[in-house]
Amino acid sequence: MPIRTVTTQLLRLSPRRRRLLLIAADALLLPLAVWLSFWLRLAHPFTPNFVEGLWLVPAVWLIGLPLYALSGQYKGLTRYVGSLALYRLAGRNGLLVLLLALTGVVLRLPLPPRSSWFLLWVLLTGFTGAVRFALRDVLLSLQNKPRHALTRVAIYGAGAAGVQLAAALRLAGSHSVELFVDDEPHLWRRDINGVPIQPPQLLHERVAEIDQVLLAIPSLSRSRRRRITADLQELGIPLLQVPSVDDITSGRARIDALRPIEIEELLGRDAVPPNPALLGPGIVGACVCVTGAGGSIGSELCRQILRLRPRRLVLLERSEPSLYAIHQELHGLLSPGVALEPVLGSATDPALVERLFRQQGVMVVFHAAAYKHVPLVEANPLAGLANNVLSTRVVCRAACAAGVNEVVLISTDKAVRPTNVMGASKRVAELVVQASAQELAACALEQGRQPGTRAAIVRFGNVLGSSGSVVPLFRRQIAEGGPITLTHPEIIRYFMTIPEAAQLVLQAAVLAKGGDVFLLDMGEPVRIKDLAEQMVRLSDLSLRDSRNPVGDIEIVCTGLRPGEKLYEELLIDAESEPTEHPLIYRAHERAVPAAELWPQIDALEAAIRRQDAIAALAVLAALVPEWTPGAGSAGPQAEDADQKGSQASLRALES
Repeated sequence: MPIRTVTTQLLRLSPRRRRLLLIAADALLLPLAVWLSFWLRLAHPFTPNFVEGLWLVPAVWLIGLPLYALSGQYKGLTRYVGSLALYRLAGRNGLLVLLLALTGVVLRLPLPPRSSWFLLWVLLTGFTGAVRFALRDVLLSLQNKPRHALTRVAIYGAGAAGVQLAAALRLAGSHSVELFVDDEPHLWRRDINGVPIQPPQLLHERVAEIDQVLLAIPSLSRSRRRRITADLQELGIPLLQVPSVDDITSGRARIDALRPIEIEELLGRDAVPPNPALLGPGIVGACVCVTGAGGSIGSELCRQILRLRPRRLVLLERSEPSLYAIHQELHGLLSPGVALEPVLGSATDPALVERLFRQQGVMVVFHAAAYKHVPLVEANPLAGLANNVLSTRVVCRAACAAGVNEVVLISTDKAVRPTNVMGASKRVAELVVQASAQELAACALEQGRQPGTRAAIVRFGNVLGSSGSVVPLFRRQIAEGGPITLTHPEIIRYFMTIPEAAQLVLQAAVLAKGGDVFLLDMGEPVRIKDLAEQMVRLSDLSLRDSRNPVGDIEIVCTGLRPGEKLYEELLIDAESEPTEHPLIYRAHERAVPAAELWPQIDALEAAIRRQDAIAALAVLAALVPEWTPGAGSAGPQAEDADQKGSQASLRALES
């Protein structure tokens, strides 16, 4: 009968019969080990010493088999046996040899020389261990697919994660690890369980032998991940990666839970550690309120604020589903002594906001509530102006009345030389905060004290994964088979991850003195067309264009939308200075005096109440003269102006 047929029948045996088979194997190996311990030492199978020691044969059965059974030798699953099982087996056999010696001493039986006892322990451990490891390998080979059906992989990373991944894949039986790849020269030309470790450059020579590359470096930096991804995309080899360190250590994912690399993991820069002196002051032990708590930025602010252990966190949100979702999530993260207060309502309601600040004893407010979708606000200007401008005045006035220590407005780069209603509305919101800070400073100066409430603005660009971001849109379009709709092939944006943006906002708040405009360094600009192409490649698909008409996904340019810019900027007056944090800058920009601003805000509010869009937009144009109603940036002159403004902004930040 062929060997594979025999081993297949072995695999089909019931667990009970397989245990009986192991017991039978041990019953044969125990006396064999006794005999060999004499033979190897005395160089003759039958000597007077061996005849005198024949009592050891029945004794090793009578003592050894019950000892094995009682100590759990037959409870483990053979196909998963590992080094720990061998150590336990060595301990059992050591105890068995000791019991045999004690039996001989107690019953005054002839004892073999001392060296035979050590040799007997070695043989017992070797025989019984070899049987189990051999049977494990047979069972694993049977459950594996035929070699030609296995996925041939190279594991990038010869560290602990790579070794664990290789072991997990071996047990799974669906992959064949052909080689390890690592950047460390001292590992090259070595191997892990017989699999060679080679430099990454060698992948170019073995492309035909590899079906996938598995990235097994959980703590990889963004810059290094970008480099590795770019190199492998040139070779056309699919790339998967192991979960992050946090996911593995928390138990949320196994080491072999492979997943594609997401575009968010390639964009942005390497994480910059927070400044300990700027993360926590003003929040620890305080009551903090976040407006728009269910939004992308608001929800992440809430998560990070909770880690700083405030006394109470107030969630103000007008969307019931969003408030419910963030409240449920944060409730599971609560630490002892921290309270959570969900409030369903709008930041445009003066009575609600002031009562909330007073009753809860709010000390710090992060005003993140805003409408930010450019086309939607362009089509619904009154709603955008009410939510973005009037809510900011309501929050600032309520904070002053309730004695709140600090108000921080979350603003956007679209407020700089805006070409759309959304950007212009956020610029007016900035003016409201600046005017409120002026009034507070003037009042405090008259009374000879420091302002009771500090007001500040934090301005930054696009955040990855936020509502309305191009990344979720492109991902959905790729999943639907395309095409990817791009407004302009040369459109450029800056991207930052939501957690990094929220962390920088919290640190900027500590730097505030009153009326500050803080800018966050957004890193390198990204051409959106390059972003779309990379997302297609990460999905293991090809681009369809004139060079490849049979590709999977096509990119279609639809033209700039009303109010959309090619380039976004962070500075209006192109003047800024560094702060204590390397990624946070303080800008010096013009403000409208409070005496001039409030009458215009009143006129804007009256126009919104009358639903008079023409009058409201006229007030907006007066407040933000660089914005013109109905003027987009689709023309060449606008594009040129965008580019010049962006370059000026970059020069100012770099200086």
